[in-house]
Amino acid sequence: MSTRPPVADWATDFDHLDPRWIENPYPIWQELREKCPVAHTERFRGVYFPSRYEDVRAVAYDTENFSSRRIIVRETPPPRIPAPPITSDPPEHRPAKNLLLPAFTPDAIKRYESHTRDICEKLIARFADQGGCDAAVDYAQEIPVRVIAVMLGLPEQEGDRFRKWIHEILELGITRPDILMKAMGETSAYFMAEIEKRKDAPRDDLITQLSRATIDGAPITEDHLLGALRLILIAGIDTTWSAIGSCFWHLARHPEDRKRLVDEPALIPTAVEEFLRAYAPVTMAREVIKETTIGGCPMKPGEMVLLSFPAANRDPRMFPDADRVVIDRKENRHAAFGLGIHRCIGSNLARMEIKVALEEWLKRIPDFRLDPAATVTWSEGTVRGPRKLPVLFG
Repeated sequence: MSTRPPVADWATDFDHLDPRWIENPYPIWQELREKCPVAHTERFRGVYFPSRYEDVRAVAYDTENFSSRRIIVRETPPPRIPAPPITSDPPEHRPAKNLLLPAFTPDAIKRYESHTRDICEKLIARFADQGGCDAAVDYAQEIPVRVIAVMLGLPEQEGDRFRKWIHEILELGITRPDILMKAMGETSAYFMAEIEKRKDAPRDDLITQLSRATIDGAPITEDHLLGALRLILIAGIDTTWSAIGSCFWHLARHPEDRKRLVDEPALIPTAVEEFLRAYAPVTMAREVIKETTIGGCPMKPGEMVLLSFPAANRDPRMFPDADRVVIDRKENRHAAFGLGIHRCIGSNLARMEIKVALEEWLKRIPDFRLDPAATVTWSEGTVRGPRKLPVLFG
């Protein structure tokens, strides 16, 4: 990271890989909202950054001028690798999304709640008597890995492999196309082998269901199948572990909020919504395909837009006391799960995992704080969450 030229002016030369942006982007976004609500940089071959909710929303809903075919801003754009429906534009988007929706309805997700609780209890039992742990590595990162593995029909102990691919695709791969393409190849080979296993021995899992899926009576293509499976694996894990980690980062630093949730566990679902607003993990991207203007800023075709739902969620025009975490906030129409046609299909799953993760931890470890002798580190790229979160108990 230190080899990157430092940013002199966030409005005209921002870099979302700059250490200051990674460590604490909120003051930068607030400054941009006030002085230059749509920033631009020549880095990454040209990128725009709208910082206000209304401008983020305008881009998210505009499928005529903005395409989802590239959803991550990278130093060197790789060959287009589909991950439907998130990389699909209308009219292909709707049927691709409809294939996945049944697996993520509230009723479908209820099937996994008791297993998720069991996962959390077992993880906590490993470190509850140790006086401390890394709440990101030992807890937050383990939960969605194991839940998604069960949904797909994969071994839960494959977590290290999945985490490696996520790190390579979403972080290292931003500046290293060789690492990105190698990881893409490995995920494709892995899923092809799993698909083969199910040809003669189908199972009650998502890989089997999607392998048999059709659109307009025709089987989906191999690229579509692999892309959808890759999307579920990566998007279903990294976003949620980042959100869970951010909840614990906040509670480790705010004993008054932690004590209130311990005393009032019924408040946890409301607090989850506020954590999602304040620490939304996901920034997506869009490619400008027609010249247009957003927030008074002309946008040129071929350049990219960073669609920061976290920045939108901190806009004081939309949320009173936007930079304050209010765990019993009543009105909370946050954009943590996106806006427009690509609103996250996994929102029910993510909410359940975050709620259960908090409930089980606070039952067993009601008092914890950041380890003053250790350092919290944050992810790089467009999914934000703590990667190392050392905490002490009691």
